[in-house]
Amino acid sequence: MRKTTAGLFTSVDGVVQDPYEFQYDSFDDELGAGMGAFMARTDTVLLGRNSYLEWSEWWPAHPEDPFGQWINPIEKHVASTTLGDDLTWQNSTRIPGDVPAFVRDLQQRDGADIAVCGSVTLVRSLLFAGVLDELQLMIHPAIAGRGRRLFEPTDPPTRLRLVDSTVTSKGNVLNTYGRFDA
Repeated sequence: MRKTTAGLFTSVDGVVQDPYEFQYDSFDDELGAGMGAFMARTDTVLLGRNSYLEWSEWWPAHPEDPFGQWINPIEKHVASTTLGDDLTWQNSTRIPGDVPAFVRDLQQRDGADIAVCGSVTLVRSLLFAGVLDELQLMIHPAIAGRGRRLFEPTDPPTRLRLVDSTVTSKGNVLNTYGRFDA
């Protein structure tokens, strides 16, 4: 069965919106290696509507960037009830119907891992639906102070288990959490 993993940059105070605002100079080789490993084991990406709209404008115009080289040709599925089926970004399709059911079906198919990139609302919904296998938080040593956080005060209490933790030379912490019940 394929594993579904979400990878998000976050600040110490839990802000996941606009990570370039708080990364400052903390991006280092170890963080890059962690991202490279994440990308190397993935052949399918899940995106929410907002991430799709932002990224489909940016990444096709930056094919020389290592992330652009990875994200542009990869198979992408977009969770949206407002976008049509005529998605223009290479290898992008809209998820029809129930998103957790679609992901469960994807997990049963042959292939490498499935990544949820960006897409805070999608990450939360898949986590609470029980179909997100791992949550990788790349915590930068900075306080953002404002911005969207991953979790909301109304979210249900949810137990996770720490699968792996690495501290980089510039103080980034890469924590990978799995479902407690898995």
